[in-house]
Amino acid sequence: MAALLIPRRNRGMRTRLGCLSHKSDSYNDFTAILPDKPNRALKRLSTEEATRWADSFDVLLSHKYGLAAFRAFLKTEFSEENLEFWLACEDFKKTRSAAKLATKAQRIFEEFIDVQAPREVNIDFQTRELTRRNVQEPSLSCFDQAQGKVHSLMEKDSYPRFLRSKIYTDLLSQTQRRLS
Repeated sequence: MAALLIPRRNRGMRTRLGCLSHKSDSYNDFTAILPDKPNRALKRLSTEEATRWADSFDVLLSHKYGLAAFRAFLKTEFSEENLEFWLACEDFKKTRSAAKLATKAQRIFEEFIDVQAPREVNIDFQTRELTRRNVQEPSLSCFDQAQGKVHSLMEKDSYPRFLRSKIYTDLLSQTQRRLS
């Protein structure tokens, strides 16, 4: 009897997971999270700027709308924690108060690095342990290795998929249509 329940339970779980896998990857999802009002923002975004995002991952990250588009894409892949961690590290490096440094370091560690963290990033054991030791006596560079690994992961994995995504290709088409 118990053996009959397991497949049924698995089927229900597959159905629930299947619903989650129907993720949106559209241009409209991107416009919903733009830093400005979508129409005004898109009028400001040129085809050349959007095309330049394909030049390098760092060019994409340095552009306000590129960052927003990449974030929207990562949300469709349920992996926005990588970008959020990278951004938290960038913000952390700007910290000037020693008291705030320790507090921010602990918060970032607990949110992204610690095992079973709410938004745990995928890093190897050695990097996790090095970061754990670094946070004990925080410095502006205590997350450098972990941030570098996450940056590299996004650059080699998520970034190429973003460039092929419907979000990016629709955005390029939209900016080109404005020129016509």
